Amino acid sequence: MPSLWPEEHLHLSTTERKTLRERLEPGFSRLLQDQNLPAELTPLLDTLYLPLSAWLAAHCSKERPLLVGINGSQGSGKSTLCRLLQFLLRDGLGQKSCVISIDDLYLTHAERQQLARRGHPLLATRGVPGTHDVSLGLEIFDRLAAATQDTVTKLPRFDKASDDRFSEDKWERFRGRPAIILFEGWCVGATPQPVTELTEPVNRLEDLEDPAGLWRSYVNQQLAGPYRELFARLDLLLMLQVPDWQQVYRWRRKQEQQLLAGNPGGTGIMDDQALQRFIMHYERLTRHQLTEMPTRADLLLQLDTEQRITRIHLP
Repeated sequence: MPSLWPEEHLHLSTTERKTLRERLEPGFSRLLQDQNLPAELTPLLDTLYLPLSAWLAAHCSKERPLLVGINGSQGSGKSTLCRLLQFLLRDGLGQKSCVISIDDLYLTHAERQQLARRGHPLLATRGVPGTHDVSLGLEIFDRLAAATQDTVTKLPRFDKASDDRFSEDKWERFRGRPAIILFEGWCVGATPQPVTELTEPVNRLEDLEDPAGLWRSYVNQQLAGPYRELFARLDLLLMLQVPDWQQVYRWRRKQEQQLLAGNPGGTGIMDDQALQRFIMHYERLTRHQLTEMPTRADLLLQLDTEQRITRIHLP
């Protein structure tokens, strides 16, 4: 299979890739099976995932962890990519990494209810900038940067089935200092829109529930304020570029079905009508990112309608 990865940006020789592929392929295949991922990803070990892992490792520094932002809409494969990279960085290149999702920084259910009462009712729904605990994210980045090999850092986790943050005793314990932090999320690295673009609603939700534009203006102000500081920490920004907004609902619906299969009693799981309303919260900023982020991302991974990476662009 021809390499997806641009030849001029390879950090591994043909021999090195062959040696690593032969050593890692059994574990890579087991990981795909354990995660219910298609076996057809296996050939991409040599043509995509190993070169990408080596590219990331080449940017590492001894001074502090490399903070890599991974942006992509719902269902674009951010979590899958992070799991595969973690394995390859650790077992193939000897680089310890940890994964933090911006979803795990959501404010608690009670905090969002309070925010909605004093701000705008739409802020009760998790997702948009303004519904995350930015200070918690900055604190975790600082703790990981200052960690020694024996330091245990607690990483927050959010339970989407109950629409609330897990209690601290259920947070992940990460030991040591990572060489790489993979920070993934649908709006990671997002920039505010020009104020003139906020005037017209983009869907029924904004038209009916935010006619004065107060909610979308608040979200934009958050991007220009606290989130700017959070995203300024990024050393690299990777974007999984979906074909268009219309794909997002289909992929997000697939995620919800998987969530239902694993949590049949979860109170936060949505039916189709609720899901359609839910993703309208994401539409404006997703469309904005699809327009402007490809021109400034450090790495662009273009997806087709089947969620397959078909093209890679590096500046």
